[in-house]
Amino acid sequence: MEPQLRKRFEGVRLFLCDVDGILTDTSVWMGGPDELKRFNIQDGLGLRLLQQEGIKVGWISNRPSFATVARANDLKIDFRQQNHDGNKVNGVAEILKQTGLEWSHICYMGDDIVDLGALKRAGLAVTVPNAIAEAKKLAHYVTTLEGGHGAVREVIDLILKAQGKWQKLVDFFTQ
Repeated sequence: MEPQLRKRFEGVRLFLCDVDGILTDTSVWMGGPDELKRFNIQDGLGLRLLQQEGIKVGWISNRPSFATVARANDLKIDFRQQNHDGNKVNGVAEILKQTGLEWSHICYMGDDIVDLGALKRAGLAVTVPNAIAEAKKLAHYVTTLEGGHGAVREVIDLILKAQGKWQKLVDFFTQ
């Protein structure tokens, strides 16, 4: 990893991401009483590992969803916003106000037009291979894995490794 990119990973104090297209593969199953979404279990464990290492996590979505709320509650996500106004910059700014952190301290993962403002401002902007071209242009890093298929975990592992926290976790889990 080039030194400038590594420095961005080292500086992450807050991990924020979109839901549909990042934590999921963009599929939504509808027709019953509730919608269904598929989440990657390794992404979920990665989010819990970040929290264990003192990095708060949050989800910002423009779509209210029972499935998103259920998964966020399951993982004890620190911040969850499901806004209708389409302005994720305001959502991130609200979280930054609560935490006292700056834009330079966040990793933001997004893939679509509604994520562009947050990607433009984030200290570490990340997207997935099937993101829109404009998101890829703003990203400091494009994952090798697709959204909903371990992309979030890929980034989390890179954050933990850059910050020197990965080996401690490996040692703990190999006891």
